[in-house]
Amino acid sequence: MTELYIGIMSGTSLDGVDLALVDFSCTPPQMRASEFIPMPENLRQKLTALLHSGATSLQNLGELDHQLGALYADSVNQFLAQNQLQPQQIQAIGCHGQTVWHSPNGALPFTMQIGDMNLVTAKTQITTVGDFRRKDMAMGGQGAPLVPAFHQALFHADDRFTVMLNIGGISNISVLSPYTETIGYDLGPGNTLMDGWIEQHQGKRYDKNAEWAYSGKVNDTLLAHLLAEPFFQQPAPKSTGRELFNLAWLNKKLENLTALLPQDVQRTLLEFTARSIANELDQLAAAHLPCLLLVCGGGARNPLLMARLNALLPQWQVKTTDEFGLDSDYVEAAAFAWLAYQRIHGLTSNLPSVTGAKSAVSLGVIFPKD
Repeated sequence: MTELYIGIMSGTSLDGVDLALVDFSCTPPQMRASEFIPMPENLRQKLTALLHSGATSLQNLGELDHQLGALYADSVNQFLAQNQLQPQQIQAIGCHGQTVWHSPNGALPFTMQIGDMNLVTAKTQITTVGDFRRKDMAMGGQGAPLVPAFHQALFHADDRFTVMLNIGGISNISVLSPYTETIGYDLGPGNTLMDGWIEQHQGKRYDKNAEWAYSGKVNDTLLAHLLAEPFFQQPAPKSTGRELFNLAWLNKKLENLTALLPQDVQRTLLEFTARSIANELDQLAAAHLPCLLLVCGGGARNPLLMARLNALLPQWQVKTTDEFGLDSDYVEAAAFAWLAYQRIHGLTSNLPSVTGAKSAVSLGVIFPKD
């Protein structure tokens, strides 16, 4: 008997909604279908403005919460119709929501994801699990990253040293060692700066196939400025987001470099992402074990970024999760299906070794269909 869950993820890139249908009746769990629904432009613009400024009204925040909930629900209903599925065939939806602020290190730590889960449940007639991060933070954790527990369940092996690298808006890793507890943390920017820069200069959401970056040259002075960011020296566990790595941050780094061509900045931003990842992995490599780097997220589709990782990490076998049976575009969506499965079954789903929480707990709030 199948046990089907739908995972929903909308990340820092604000490009749209990823959906993954995962069957947990088999071992390992199998992804049965996936889909991407683009973010409506007016909603994306409103969210971008909120994320850039951090300022809003309660009216605007509430309306965005409603719009996102409706988008998630409509996306699920469209997904079900495409795959000839009925709501009663789905045990639950796991929906991450849209992060609009993440502040785990202040005097009053908090994280905020919006997207009304009551609307998702009401419009789909499927039990929904959301609000995954705050329980971990209540237990003293960072609330992020949450995906390493899923990575451990699927990709841990006793005969190799495995690192899962997700390159979304922010890049993050899960370190799966045969000998130590799993750890995971954010490394820094993935695609967010590259996406923001090309949108500002060319009106495109992202640099398809790195075509613009290929036309530029790395500026070593700018690269050094970028890599000097203190975040990279912080010990794990740590997490970050667009609150730090945004175009305002980049423009400060560019203040005394006015002669740079825009395409050279784009190429340097790609090199920045590659170097920040490689610098961390150089410190992690296990000399006595085969080292496998499994890449997922939008960055796995960037040929220049993947080429740079291969060149910078000769001691690692660099592959995408596609080669291990999991579509690299939908790993995070599948992870939230898994988080919903764990919550519905009352199973723990955070890793204190990753987030810094005092104990392992079952994450998420259940919004029942009746």
